[in-house]
Amino acid sequence: MASPATTQTVRPLDTLRFDTSGPPQITSVIADHLRLLGARTDRPAQEGASTGPAAGTDGSPTGGTTLTGGGFDPAHATATWADPASGLIDEATVQAATGIMAVHGRRDGGPRGLAVDYAATATGVLAVQGLLAALVGQARGGAARAVTTGADRAGLLAVSQYLAAAGADEGEAAELAPGGPPFTSADGVLFELETLDAGAWAAFWKALEAPADALRAGWRPFQFRYATACAPFPVALHLTARAHSWERIRRAAAAYGTEVCALRPLAERAAEHDGAAPWSLAPSATGRLTARSHRLPGAAHSGGPLAGLTVLEAGRRIQAPLAAHLLGLLGADVIRIEPPGGDPLRGMPPACSGISARWLALNRGKRAVEIDIKSDADRRRLRELAAGADVFLHNWAPGKAAELGLDGADLARVNPALVYAYTSGWADRIEDAPMGTDFMVQARTGVGEAVRPEGEAPAPSLMTLLDVLGGLLGAEAVLAGLLLRERTGHGVRVDSSLLGAADTLTAPALRRAARGENPRRPAGFRLPLRTADGWLAPADADAHAVALHDLVGLSTTEALARLHEHGLSATAVTTELSDLHHDPRFTGSISRDAHGAPAVPDPWSFV
Repeated sequence: MASPATTQTVRPLDTLRFDTSGPPQITSVIADHLRLLGARTDRPAQEGASTGPAAGTDGSPTGGTTLTGGGFDPAHATATWADPASGLIDEATVQAATGIMAVHGRRDGGPRGLAVDYAATATGVLAVQGLLAALVGQARGGAARAVTTGADRAGLLAVSQYLAAAGADEGEAAELAPGGPPFTSADGVLFELETLDAGAWAAFWKALEAPADALRAGWRPFQFRYATACAPFPVALHLTARAHSWERIRRAAAAYGTEVCALRPLAERAAEHDGAAPWSLAPSATGRLTARSHRLPGAAHSGGPLAGLTVLEAGRRIQAPLAAHLLGLLGADVIRIEPPGGDPLRGMPPACSGISARWLALNRGKRAVEIDIKSDADRRRLRELAAGADVFLHNWAPGKAAELGLDGADLARVNPALVYAYTSGWADRIEDAPMGTDFMVQARTGVGEAVRPEGEAPAPSLMTLLDVLGGLLGAEAVLAGLLLRERTGHGVRVDSSLLGAADTLTAPALRRAARGENPRRPAGFRLPLRTADGWLAPADADAHAVALHDLVGLSTTEALARLHEHGLSATAVTTELSDLHHDPRFTGSISRDAHGAPAVPDPWSFV
């Protein structure tokens, strides 16, 4: 096993080699990330496809990745679509079964598939996380471990907040009904609008002469769209937008403290894309890893590979809390920094046993410490906590950490071996970038075009695609930083972003655009089919053949049986997330936590 303080390396996987096989949509992500982390392979880079599963040597859709070298015992990750018995064999069937189609389709009033390989992308990142965690565990004295993950687990993780809300003790605080942005200007510009302030919302719409009752009625669905994945605005707001030019709308937004962003096409994003990795790692110039981080040297034998490590998390909303949640599932002790009185999102409806179900989906199992970061005394307390931690993770507004004296350089002075992690919106890579929130980043980076097939107007998904994928990338970056620290003996600064998540998700489309090809999927791509009692989704490779069959009047069970007789693959579409508890495709996977909130299974298994 490697000697962490003596290995000479610049990237965490320098001197290691990998080999990978399996579904190309998953393994292309794994290979891309392992290369960016420094590992080498003799195989050429492969383009992810969306035409069906790739088979293993036994004909099953399996995937295996092995890392060797660097003084480590081999680390192996298996990434699959799902248990073969489930019938989930590709991106389309996984999206259908796990509820992704249901959540993404709420704005449209019925289930819809994402035209990007979201579950596969998340699975690839989870597999890399598992490999990095296994190597960190080895470097800390644990035994070599193999990890298994699957797209079904990734899909359930992606909808975990929506699933938790569906199983809460009370109903949603906002209506679940079709509707939402983008808006359209008089000159045909599709745009997203963002503000966190009700006064700014009202002033913007008043400046555009929207009816008073419409702007009042529109605020609540707009405010809750991150939680509900839909926003049933009054039609009058859309009509108001259509009555004004894009230039006037921009002026009104600038004057009244809101932000607007025109939806950019994928071709524009491809033209400006700098090819940067979705995260950056910068080892500290000074400071050495001490025996402190190796306390409990056998921890990886009895718990997760991060057992014995401490993560301080000062996160808001989804991105940073999810990253810390994943580190906690890997065994780390997560201490959550909350404002005096606690995180206000603990009370966000709907609740389970008096605590927000959505909040529990991201924060269960964490310890909490209340700190007023505006107070000198409390900032000193935070520095004292950081002095004994292994990771400090936050997603404060740009410049906030430096203003508070809590930036990477500040905390390195009290803990030179700290892994300091910042999960942001834009990573300072886009000039004149709008507010770094999920839907604005989707709009600016072409995600709104990528998630819809050809022939449909671009529209960012109201499912929080980038917040979730950004959280996954944040955890991956921290794990890379921990491994780099173990191999070099130095603390590390790591940065990840929603922009990195967008570029990771749209990578195949951006490559098509860069080649001058149409980056969008064909018309009708991943559109579920109605049955007499529900919906079914064909596998991508069988979609054209399935469309030739007359399924009118058949129940979902009957339609699936008929397709199976013809050798065609499809699965039922989950439309009610609460049904996942009893879905035989996920037997025993979904449980309830101590508060009664639904909890999805851990995304990896280690052996």
